[in-house]
Amino acid sequence: MTKIGLPGEAAFTEATEVFNLAAPARPAAAITARTVDDVRAAVRHAAAERLPVRVHTTGHAAGGVRPVAGGLLIRTQLAGGVEVDAARRIARIPAGTRWGAVVEATAPHGLTAAHGSSATVGVVGYLLGGGMSFYGRRHGLAVNTVVALEVVTADGELRRVDAASDPELFWAMRGGGGGFGVVSAVEIALFPVTSVITGAAYWPAAHARRLFETWREWTATAPWEVTTTVRVMNLPPVPDVPPELATGPMLCVDGAVLSDTDDLATALRHAGDLLGPLREIAAPVLDTWRPGPAAAVLDAHMDPAQPMPVIGDHLLLGELDTDGVDTLLRVLGDGSPLIAAGLRQLGGAYAVPAPDGGVLTRLDAAYSYAGSGVPMGPVSPEALREHCTLVREALAPWDTGSTVPCFVEDSTRPQRHLDAEQVDAVDAVRARVDPTGLFHGDTAPHATTRRT
Repeated sequence: MTKIGLPGEAAFTEATEVFNLAAPARPAAAITARTVDDVRAAVRHAAAERLPVRVHTTGHAAGGVRPVAGGLLIRTQLAGGVEVDAARRIARIPAGTRWGAVVEATAPHGLTAAHGSSATVGVVGYLLGGGMSFYGRRHGLAVNTVVALEVVTADGELRRVDAASDPELFWAMRGGGGGFGVVSAVEIALFPVTSVITGAAYWPAAHARRLFETWREWTATAPWEVTTTVRVMNLPPVPDVPPELATGPMLCVDGAVLSDTDDLATALRHAGDLLGPLREIAAPVLDTWRPGPAAAVLDAHMDPAQPMPVIGDHLLLGELDTDGVDTLLRVLGDGSPLIAAGLRQLGGAYAVPAPDGGVLTRLDAAYSYAGSGVPMGPVSPEALREHCTLVREALAPWDTGSTVPCFVEDSTRPQRHLDAEQVDAVDAVRARVDPTGLFHGDTAPHATTRRT
C-alpha cells in the first residue's frame, strides 16, 4: 500500500493539498491512493484504528465541506486514464481525473460530457455534488449523467453500484451528500457535440443596469441549448488578467450555445438573439464569443488555473424582478471586495426530473447566485465574510433556501439541497452500507440526521 503520511512527512503534504488555500486540510494522517488496493487498505486501516475517514481529490470544494480535523484523509488519484466507449456514448473515469482530461479524451469521438467550467476541477466531487454545466439547460444536472459507480465501502470491499446491482444505493449516492464510501471510478453518459459557440463579453459597469435587465428579459424565453452567466467582475491587475479588464468593475456575460448537429446556423441565431441586444447597448471592451470546439468552453469562464485562497457564498434564487436586479447590482457594485459575483441561468432541463435520476435530480430555481473573493492585500477574510452576509441578507426576498452542494463555498453558511424526507431516506441507506459511521463526517453539513 502507498504510505500513509503523518504531519511533517512528504506523503502527508501531498495528500492534503487543496485548491482552495483558505480551507486547509488538517487530518491526523493522510494518503494519496493511486490504486483500488490502496483505497481498500486505507479503509481497512482506518476501521481497525477507529479513525474517521474523509475523501477528496483536488480540494476545490475544501471550504464547502466540514473542516478536515483528525482522522484519515484519502486523496484519490487513481491511475488508468479516461476510457471512452463511443458506440455506447459512455466514459469510465478514475477518481482524481480532472475535467480537462475528459474533454480531451471525448472530443475525437464528437462527444462531450456535462463538465464544469474549469479544466482543473475533479470529476467525482463535481458530479456527486450535482454539477451545473454550461450544457445544463439542455442536459440537466451533471449527476443525472452518472450510470455507474465503483466504490469501496466501509467493509473494505469494492462494489459496482448501478441501477441493477443496488438501485437504492445508486439513488442515494447521486446527490445524497456523501458518506457512503470512497468512489474509485465513475461511468457517465456522453452526448454529441459538433461545435459550440462560447466565450465572454465584458462591459464597463456604467452600462451594467441596462445590460443586466436585457439579459434577464432574454432568460425568460431563452432556448434550452443556451446556458449563460452574468457576473460583476472586480479583477486585479495581475499577469493572467487582460489589462482592459482591470480598469474597474466590469459586467461579464459568458456561457455556451450547444450545437449537436451540423446545422450551426441555429446556434448562431441563438447566440445573436442573446448578444445582439447587449452589443447594441454598448460595445464590449473585450468579446471572445465565437464558434469553436467543445474544449473552448473550459476557457470561457476564466476560472483560476492555480490554487489560491477563496472565500465566497452560494444560494439558489427564484425569479428576479427589477427590484431584484437593482438590489444585486447595488451590493455587487463599487466597494465590493468580491472578485466575481453574479447569476447562472437555470430553468430548461435543470428544472426537469431525470426519469431514473438520483435523490438530487432537478433544481427548483431560476438562478444560481455565486460570489467569491480572495483574501489578499487589503482584503481580509473578515471583510469578505461580512460582504457575503450583506449580499445574502439583501437577496433574502428571492432566496429559495436551497443550494447545490458542489457550489457551496463555506460550510458555515446555510445550505440545503434535500428535504427532510429525503434526508431520512438517504440516512437509512448510509446506515446500511456504513453501520459504524466510518464515513459519517464525509457528508454535506445538512445531509444527515443520524449520529450527530
